[in-house]
Amino acid sequence: MFKKVLIAEDIDSISATIIKVLEELEIPVIHHVKYYDDGLLKIRKSLLDNEPYDLLITDLSFKIDHRNTNILNGEELINSVNKIQPQLKKIVFSSEDKSYRIKKLFNELKITAYVSKGRNSIEELKIAMQKAFKNEEKILSSDLSFSFNDKSLIEIESYDISILTLMARGYILGSISNEFKAKSITPNGTSSIEKRINKLKIYFKANNNVHLIAIAKDFGLI
Repeated sequence: MFKKVLIAEDIDSISATIIKVLEELEIPVIHHVKYYDDGLLKIRKSLLDNEPYDLLITDLSFKIDHRNTNILNGEELINSVNKIQPQLKKIVFSSEDKSYRIKKLFNELKITAYVSKGRNSIEELKIAMQKAFKNEEKILSSDLSFSFNDKSLIEIESYDISILTLMARGYILGSISNEFKAKSITPNGTSSIEKRINKLKIYFKANNNVHLIAIAKDFGLI
């Protein structure tokens, strides 16, 4: 079993439960942080000390408080960790249930397992850890039912998400174009953006822009 595990979780009751699971699995070194910045610092120090962590367990979002932080969410933490210790196994323990976001975590951030917080989440977490230790990949808790081979959403790109995000904020076509030009996002002409929006409406079978934004939110795209 793993020898050294880092938990990134800001809720004391949840972190205490995770620690209990790790203790039941007889993991000798267990560290816990309440801020993502602290998690990255611990991982960096462990590498400098030549005593790296074997596993990171992290939530995707923490409550904002008085402390200023550089890393704002679990995805940013995982991305930062991948740059310095790409082989570190990572389990996300979160209430997020949108298939698009979860697939992105596996496909782009290369997480090892995803466990959904719920009634049986502690047992699911234990199972995920055991599978991760055996080098199994794309481990998903049983309450989440979707196929990684599902081709839906395969054509959605970051460009589309940028458009949808701005539309959800109330930006009109010209405003989106100006925003893209300011950020050097291409294509940024109103004609190209309008064609992309129409393509998205056809893709999602949306009746209008409002319907399109609602569908995008349901899929967890924005």
